[in-house]
Amino acid sequence: MPKKLDVVADRQLLEEIGRHAEGIQVDALHALCGTAFSRRSLQRRLAQFVADGILVSEGKTRAVRYRLAPVTGTVNRVQAAQEQSISAEVYVPISPEGHEIKKQVRQPRQLRQPVGYNQAFIESYYPNETRYLSAELCGQLRRIGTPPDGNRLAGTFAHDIMNRLLIDLSWASSRLEGNTYSRLDTEHLIELGQPADGKDALETQMILNHKSAIEFLVNDAGNVDFTQDTLFSLHALLSDGLLADGSACGRVRNRAVDIGGSVYLPIAMPQRLEELFQAVLSMAREIRDPFEQAFFIMVHLPYLQPFEDVNKRVSRLAANIPMIRHNLCPLSFVDVPERAYIDALLGIYEINRIELLRDVFVWSYERSCQQYLAVQRNMVTPDTFRLRYRSALSEIIKSIVTGLHPPTVDVIRNAIPVSVAKEDRDKFMNLVAEEFEHLHKGNAVRFGISAFVFEAWEEAQSLKPKSDANGPLPE
Repeated sequence: MPKKLDVVADRQLLEEIGRHAEGIQVDALHALCGTAFSRRSLQRRLAQFVADGILVSEGKTRAVRYRLAPVTGTVNRVQAAQEQSISAEVYVPISPEGHEIKKQVRQPRQLRQPVGYNQAFIESYYPNETRYLSAELCGQLRRIGTPPDGNRLAGTFAHDIMNRLLIDLSWASSRLEGNTYSRLDTEHLIELGQPADGKDALETQMILNHKSAIEFLVNDAGNVDFTQDTLFSLHALLSDGLLADGSACGRVRNRAVDIGGSVYLPIAMPQRLEELFQAVLSMAREIRDPFEQAFFIMVHLPYLQPFEDVNKRVSRLAANIPMIRHNLCPLSFVDVPERAYIDALLGIYEINRIELLRDVFVWSYERSCQQYLAVQRNMVTPDTFRLRYRSALSEIIKSIVTGLHPPTVDVIRNAIPVSVAKEDRDKFMNLVAEEFEHLHKGNAVRFGISAFVFEAWEEAQSLKPKSDANGPLPE
């Protein structure tokens, strides 16, 4: 029996063999899976799978080829081996329906029925009548995704956490495409402009493209929508420098594409593709609930595959359009397991079932909210009044301390600098009193006061009797 740590590698091995209906030789298989097994270990695993009836071998010595055993009488054993492997994965919590989809799309590729684009899938959706997400679920997401000060201009919350969002979403979305940048690598690239050592230039370009696309969404929050111009702009920014044909950036594709690892064949006819692209965008604009709107675009944009490449990336960032427009917590996809996301999309592509992607979407959004609302709670809103009178504040506090005076109402009133406007004096006095409440030797340097001077002032205050003048300041 394989060690527990080997089960994921075993699953990948079986899946790779399943992609070769005619069988595959050891050397070719080792070239594909060599990072998971030594050649000797690979041969032992193959021999064990043959003995278990999961694989069959054909030929002799070095010419022997391995393929999955025939379906008759052995499917249960193949599935059992896969189930054992699956149990070792990091995955999001999923519903019973999600488990069904996962099991179905995990079958070897040759056991899955090839399918084309099913137009009935989108025709059966009626905006604001059909729901992929229940009203109760959308209400729950809105409750957890609305910041305490959510009633502000579009994009305000995303702008407040912009630095964190640029790093998280750029890293997480790129990771779902196989990018090997770490989060720290991404942070250094975005904040310092330092590409990570040993990384492919295309990986660096992918991260920087995400940064540009996120900035576009947040900085133009009042204008972005599910329009052709917005989606073309997103695609152009995300695909910049990554497509062999540069003219394919920011436009609907004019050639056929396929999807690796899937039996789904997207539409090839450009005219029909253009019509359906416009239909998807039109329906998305009609949806009133921001969460249903975001999820709809995550389902139907990748399913249609309107662009030559980069479709999934466009859908993930486009899903943030309603979050930004409604000033909700953004969706960053941080910690989403790549395999869970791919399984969910295969469920859309091959059997038009949304439940597994819904599970991934809901978990991912809850995860994002936990992070970003915590970030916001730790942020201090700049005090514009304090900033305006920063110099005057330093001047008065320093003069009171160096003069060894007590910070009483009368002392503060008499020491107010002339630069403070008459109508602001009461508020300024309260600010001074508040600063004295928090003043100590360790932070007095903010006002140009040395530790020696502060200690002298503190000692002088301890020797003076308390005065009634040191009462509450005016409101």
